[in-house]
Amino acid sequence: MKFRVERDVLADAVAWAARSLPVRPSAPVLAGLLIDASDDGLVLSTFDYETSARATLGAEVHDEGRALVSGRLLSDICRSLPAKPVDVVTEGARVSLTCGSARFSLQTMPVEDYPTIPDMPTATGTVPSDVFAHAVAQAVTAAGRDDMLPVLTGVRIEIDGSTISLLATDRFRLSQRELAWNPHTPDESLAALVPARVLGDTAKALTSGSDVTIALSAGGSGEGIIGFQGAGPGGIRRTTTRLLDGEFPKVRSLFPTEQLTTATVEKAALVESVKRVALVAERNTAVQLKFGDGVLTLDAGSGDEAQASESIPATIEGDDLTTGFNPQFLLDGLQVIDEAVVELAFTQASKPVVISGVPDGDVDPGFRYLLMPRRLLS
Repeated sequence: MKFRVERDVLADAVAWAARSLPVRPSAPVLAGLLIDASDDGLVLSTFDYETSARATLGAEVHDEGRALVSGRLLSDICRSLPAKPVDVVTEGARVSLTCGSARFSLQTMPVEDYPTIPDMPTATGTVPSDVFAHAVAQAVTAAGRDDMLPVLTGVRIEIDGSTISLLATDRFRLSQRELAWNPHTPDESLAALVPARVLGDTAKALTSGSDVTIALSAGGSGEGIIGFQGAGPGGIRRTTTRLLDGEFPKVRSLFPTEQLTTATVEKAALVESVKRVALVAERNTAVQLKFGDGVLTLDAGSGDEAQASESIPATIEGDDLTTGFNPQFLLDGLQVIDEAVVELAFTQASKPVVISGVPDGDVDPGFRYLLMPRRLLS
């Protein structure tokens, strides 16, 4: 194997492929990055039996070949190289990498022991990459992080014609984001439960091109796998991941059909107020929110401990109300809302609040964040 490639193109492709490498691989070869050089260019791949990543890029290939080397080490090396062309060649059981006056020699791993990388399922449709990345960033806010409840560490993707819905919950909060996309089949109806971490990292990393292709198999050999593909510097980026097993909770019914109290408030003012008042809130205690007389009053702390109180203007419709929320969960939802003004909608103090942005026009922002209240200290 012998090829030459531009440093920036190689560094970006290696970083893309290496980002999904397992921290504690179950076998040494799973820490490897597979380099495949052919007349068509380079393909860099990683796979840990759950998630695969593949980057294709152009290169001057003089001799075809394959090699498996430490992915994280190669990524660190490429990131540190000078801005010059990189020459890579296999020398027996080692791979030699030369860039300017810098030269590295890496031990190879047995390619024959590396697992077969899964193919992409058939493409289901496309969505603008920036829209998808932003929608995913909003949705994953409410995803669980407890591996003892694996179903809740995923984002449920529901495809219904030209609409995609993203749903996530950790039992204490729920996010729902809807966006339009371009399905290959107009009446397509599919659902998948995708690991939130993989989905978030992938969507964020696929913004170089204009569109992201989503490939979801409804059956056959690709069952249980979802794939994403987009453009990257110098080539194509592709990733697949196994879907999570289990039944995602039927959470749509948690959004109430009516509101008895609604409050609209400037988002920036509310965020800053929550941050300040929460400074005196003890761990796992709530910040109190009291709505009434055109004012939202936030309180935290009690008894002999430090206390804080702050009031900000609010437009309130309906009955006065006092409730309380985990301040970090409240901030998480507010900070992924784009609009300058937010609406907090309640049925009653002991029920969840639904937070959404108030658009300037008639266009629905497509994002709702439901948050369970916390018991207030007396």
